[in-house]
Amino acid sequence: MAVSIELVKELRERTGAGVKDCKDILEQTEGNINKAIEILRERGIEAASKKASREAREGLIGVYIHYGSRIVGIVELNCETDFVGRTEEFGILANAFAQHVVALNPRYITVDEVTDATVAESGLTREKFIEENVLLAQSFVKDPSRTIEEKLKEAIAKLGENIVIRRFARYEVGA
Repeated sequence: MAVSIELVKELRERTGAGVKDCKDILEQTEGNINKAIEILRERGIEAASKKASREAREGLIGVYIHYGSRIVGIVELNCETDFVGRTEEFGILANAFAQHVVALNPRYITVDEVTDATVAESGLTREKFIEENVLLAQSFVKDPSRTIEEKLKEAIAKLGENIVIRRFARYEVGA
């Protein structure tokens, strides 16, 4: 099936995948853009898991100051090279994660940091506690259909480097 240039362009804009990949996947899915996006997302997750062992020591600090300057979120987002760390897309991602920290106030980065005692003290089920308190497990505030972890994996696939949220902080006046 021949795929229109407009469809390839739309898929590329929505996913950030290469032109040839977009064209090939659209031909494979017979022009079904939603199916193509899902395939690209799956391939991105596979690519992200392959890059996870690579060291990420470059990057930047994302900052979001909430209206009224009473709450601030800070996120250290690391990547492998300063080249990627200086891109506009990487900076936007770091600031979006900082905005997420302000909005949802997570306590931990990963599930591994959560102890059974902490969950028991909360009175919540383990799943609910993780959903509310673990950054990577939370639904992304700007796109609730994806978790922070999924958003991170998409960025890894798109930028071609391992990306890690190293640490974060949230400060609130009077808290």
